[in-house]
Formats: sequence, structure tokens, C-alpha cells
Amino acid sequence: MGPPESRTRPRKRQAASRRNCRARRPRLRQCLLKGCEQKFHPRHARQRYCSEDCRDSARQWGRWKAQQRYRASTTGKQKRNGQSRRYRERVKSRKPPEPEAVSDSARVVTAEHFFRACLRPAGMLRAIRARAAKSLAALLLARLPASAGARSTAGAPLATSTRLIRTY
Repeated sequence: MGPPESRTRPRKRQAASRRNCRARRPRLRQCLLKGCEQKFHPRHARQRYCSEDCRDSARQWGRWKAQQRYRASTTGKQKRNGQSRRYRERVKSRKPPEPEAVSDSARVVTAEHFFRACLRPAGMLRAIRARAAKSLAALLLARLPASAGARSTAGAPLATSTRLIRTY
């Protein structure tokens, strides 16, 4: 620090003025990533994105956009067509896969074994008590709303058949 410009000015005022001359900081700005657009305080003047994730996303988008531009150019189209042609040639030159030899001792799953996992154990079935028998019509039409003329009288049974089913 050099001598003050005016030797008559007291040092206190000089120190106070230096405190007011802080380094300028960039003002609050918006993140440039489309969809984020969050306001943030940049740490340096060229900071454009609010976080590392936004910066990575912007870089990834930039790579994608550059690839689209390249593929739209004539040289990009020629190279892509060459790749596609070589791929088609490779596919044609491949050997067809040999069919697998089925061994005579192949395991056969019968219907009995297939449904066994779905059945309840016998011990559980004994514990379930049989409820009152219901007619088939009462079971099928239990959730249907009663409409006008559904029953002849208020207390008449829904079905007159004697066929009953048990519900567990």
C-alpha cells in the first residue's frame, strides 16, 4: 500500500473507503438449463448453470445436438449409410443358429404338478368352516343392483332352483 494521496487526510477515512471498494460480484441470475431456470448467485462471472447436475445435463444435451447436426450433413449421412450397409452384410453372412437337440429324458410337467403350488395345504382347509349354502343365482347376482320388476314380491327368493353351492 502506497502513501495516501493527500497527507492531510486522516488514515481512518482512507481505510473506510477501501472497505467500500470490494471486488464486484455478478448479480443473481437464472440457470440456463431449460426446465430448471432456478435463480442462483454465481461464484464467478462465466457461471451459467446453478449446479453440477445442470452443467452435466447441458453438456449431454450439447453432445446430442452436435450429433444431430452432424447426421444431417452430407458427410454424416454418407458415413451412416456406410455403417448401415456393413451391418446388413454382417447379418446376411451370419450362420443360422443350430436347433437345439432335445434329449429323450426331457422333464415333462403334468397338470397335477403345475397346479400343486396353487393349492392350499390340507391343514388350512380343515380350519375353514363351511358357511351356509347359497344358490348359484344368489352368488352370481349378489352385486347387481335390484331394478324394477326384479322380484315378484319383496321377500321372494331370487332363484327357485334347488342346486346349491358351498362357499368357503
